[in-house]
Amino acid sequence: MNNYVVEAKKLTKIYDMGEVKVHALRGLSLKIKPGEIVAIMGPSGSGKSTLMNTLGCLDRPTSGEYILNGERTSNLSDDELAIIRNRQVGFIFQNYNLLPRASALTNVQLPLIYTDNGVNDMERIGTEILKAVGLGDRLHHRPYELSGGQQQRVAIARALINKPAIVLADEPTGNLDSRSGEEIMQLLLKLNRERGVTLIIVTHDTRVAAHTQRVIHILDGKVSDTNENR
Repeated sequence: MNNYVVEAKKLTKIYDMGEVKVHALRGLSLKIKPGEIVAIMGPSGSGKSTLMNTLGCLDRPTSGEYILNGERTSNLSDDELAIIRNRQVGFIFQNYNLLPRASALTNVQLPLIYTDNGVNDMERIGTEILKAVGLGDRLHHRPYELSGGQQQRVAIARALINKPAIVLADEPTGNLDSRSGEEIMQLLLKLNRERGVTLIIVTHDTRVAAHTQRVIHILDGKVSDTNENR
């Protein structure tokens, strides 16, 4: 049995900008266990976004190996990556990325369209997950009818609906006031406890990082330091 849901081994990523080659990742390695809550921190240009894109199967490394939930992804085709991404990865973005004219329920159901789940179950599954994030009374509200914190809850529900191996959260509290941001972090911690969700949070906010079990610091495309919070 594999003890890690994420295994990144000596990842490099080189962007060819014509005469200039940008080395975004430089032999980066890390491992994350199922159910862990990990923060990834580092200054702008450190490689955080490239690492997140790689872990989320949005991009592939130039070299090295990435194993997600036991599956080697580094050499997969774009179509194969898309399938893995939809089934194994949930995304939470700073800007929510909701369809503005669609209800909360419709936004949450979108990932199910591309899976083997029966269409007849979509409303039930979507309703259950929205209730789990405290929005059972907002199923048919559109994003403009919801507060920022409520929109992020919809985004969290959408990220979880396929029961992914990992959830990647990119500055999940970045657009929220401190109170709403704390509520979102407490919700993520609750979902981790109750559902065993593996959370990888990219953040600049030390208050957010303090809630995680481990902080991985990235500098110049490498892991520079790892701190255990508890």
